[in-house]
Amino acid sequence: MAKQQKFEAGDYVVYPAHGVGKVLAVEEQEIAGHRLEVLVIEFDKERMILRIPTAKVSAAGLRNLSTRKEMQEALKTLKGRSRAKRAMWSRRAQEYEAKINSGNPISIAEVLRDLHRNADQPDQSYSERQIYQSALERLSRELAAVEKIDEDTAQEKLESVLQVA
Repeated sequence: MAKQQKFEAGDYVVYPAHGVGKVLAVEEQEIAGHRLEVLVIEFDKERMILRIPTAKVSAAGLRNLSTRKEMQEALKTLKGRSRAKRAMWSRRAQEYEAKINSGNPISIAEVLRDLHRNADQPDQSYSERQIYQSALERLSRELAAVEKIDEDTAQEKLESVLQVA
């Protein structure tokens, strides 16, 4: 059984479906006659505020930011060889979306690595570019939060690692 994580106002967290958010508060709210303790999380990029009952935090997959060591593992994954399969694109696209929505930085790095194209390679389809961009944004937001740098710098860092690979 995973230990219950404790989140406080000001903490940066990762919600698998939306990426990095900031805990604004832990509030008591009355919903349908029941008192619930909820985490109030702001996702700046999406201009969204999410409220999750603290009892449902682990079921929702909410987690703390990755450690620097975990981020280094994700960067190392970017340098690996592409494992793009020859399966139909629709099936691969579903797998890539699932990896991005898992919130796992190493899985997201795998998607980036597999979909990355160098200048001498054929262009990506529209849907490949969309998925690649989604993975790049998700991973760069977490990298930026972990290393306390801005997102553009984080994105440049990821892309430079991919170019060298």
